[in-house]
Amino acid sequence: MKDKRAPVDAGRRADVSTPRSDVGVVEAFVRQARALAQARKESGRLILALDATMSRQPTWDLACEIQAEMFDAVGRTGRLDVQLVYYRGFGECAASRFVSDTAALKRLMTRIECRGGRTQIGKVLSHGLKENARGRVNALVFIGDAVEESVDELAQRAGELGLKGIPVFLFQEGRDPAATRAFREIARLSHGAWFRFDRASAGTLAKLLGAVAVYATGGLPALEARGRAEDHLMIEHLSGRKR
Repeated sequence: MKDKRAPVDAGRRADVSTPRSDVGVVEAFVRQARALAQARKESGRLILALDATMSRQPTWDLACEIQAEMFDAVGRTGRLDVQLVYYRGFGECAASRFVSDTAALKRLMTRIECRGGRTQIGKVLSHGLKENARGRVNALVFIGDAVEESVDELAQRAGELGLKGIPVFLFQEGRDPAATRAFREIARLSHGAWFRFDRASAGTLAKLLGAVAVYATGGLPALEARGRAEDHLMIEHLSGRKR
């Protein structure tokens, strides 16, 4: 392989002992590595979990409409794979495959009908741990309005997720005080974040889901680089959890 460094005078011997030429090679390598890193798209895996019991039908329809924001937020800077998890009825809790485009996820969501039943948040959190054992999960999003399970057991699962580096982002519809306490605790122990929303704030929910997606693909640096209002809000919540 020819040496592409500056040519050496034929009447002189190259001083191979000097490190200056090697420094130039190293610097060129570092520049190339940085360029490749900037060009490389980051990727992330995110679990989107929803309460599909009967009271959730309006919010399920809303989630179908706004989930595209997660993919749009990542855009050209990375790839986001999303898995849909839902529970409903008598002990039914199911998970889809991971999909990487808006249309595929919407098709999955529109096939599902909400049915009466109790909450199964514990199964959702346990599923996150199992899925992470198969392949890195960067974040878990949960949208719901109630908690009908042992908060201590949910706290145990949330703590395990936190130890694995899987933050849970909880979006609570309504103002049920028991759900608020439980969701806040899950967010705290998993190093995630808790937000409240209603149908009137659907736009805010969409933007926050976008911020979660950006975090899932690039972490806090990606949020800081994008720098939108919802990104700053998410950074504030996450930084507070990580202290």
